[in-house]
Amino acid sequence: MNVGRPTADPLSAPRVVEQSPATGPVPLRRRRVGASELRVFPVGIHGFGSTVGTDAAFDILDTYRALGGNFIDTDASNEGRSEAFVGRWMSSRRARSSVIVSATVGPRADSPGVAHTAIARAVDLSLERLQTDYLDLLLLGLDDTAVPFEETLVAVDGLVHAGKVRYAGTAAHDANRLVEARVIAAMHGVAPLVAAQCDYGLANRQAFEGSVARVIVEQGLGALPRVPLIAPMSAMRRRRILAALDRIAREHHAAPATIAFAWLLSKPGVCAPVSAVSTAHQLLDFVAATTVQLTRHQVAVLDRVSE
Repeated sequence: MNVGRPTADPLSAPRVVEQSPATGPVPLRRRRVGASELRVFPVGIHGFGSTVGTDAAFDILDTYRALGGNFIDTDASNEGRSEAFVGRWMSSRRARSSVIVSATVGPRADSPGVAHTAIARAVDLSLERLQTDYLDLLLLGLDDTAVPFEETLVAVDGLVHAGKVRYAGTAAHDANRLVEARVIAAMHGVAPLVAAQCDYGLANRQAFEGSVARVIVEQGLGALPRVPLIAPMSAMRRRRILAALDRIAREHHAAPATIAFAWLLSKPGVCAPVSAVSTAHQLLDFVAATTVQLTRHQVAVLDRVSE
């Protein structure tokens, strides 16, 4: 389903070659987001418009695109500044057709809820800031039990049919709510969710693994883990994780951050981890994960030390 947008998606091929003046031919390794037509680079980026300056952030985005990156998550943590920033970059680079952009509704001042009118207003504001007429992916960042879930999903379906949103997913819902969303979609004939975002990484496995991961795989959703840069844990556990990452990184001649992302990409249902990026060097470490194939033993080691 691709209501309101051309069916011939230039990014639909799972592996193509694009000419980059900076790096030459770049193999694009794309993963499908659930049952959608969206094909995203296996590492996404977000977090612009707050701590990273304009010149540095534009350089990061330019480098990411040159390396084959195409998934930009304009998270809702900074009151729309990320959307405005990405909108300026896309406009200046004429890059809208070559990137997949997600936006989140629900948890911020100008998007105070997930009722019908709140979602419609929030999406219009996001489109204005992003300087575009459609979102590739809309994420529901608030699970408000005071608002009937049917109302929220019907509102999203209306935006899909209006051509303002291509696909939708969740960013704040547990396994039971994911199941409920699928039942509502079937009963009311509305657009089903295609993605789920959740904090997930070696330092934070509990929120995702178990029932959420199982439902994601059963429903064929695309998991888009938010990778926390800092997560609470004991000092001993942190040392065990870092020691294992260092050892495996040496075996692959890679950075520890590269191995951490490669571990995520080895997990069932994971489509594209998303993380904030503050420097081009950090970006290169993240992107390098798409070329690393961990052995079963290495994955098992990282599983064990991060339990």
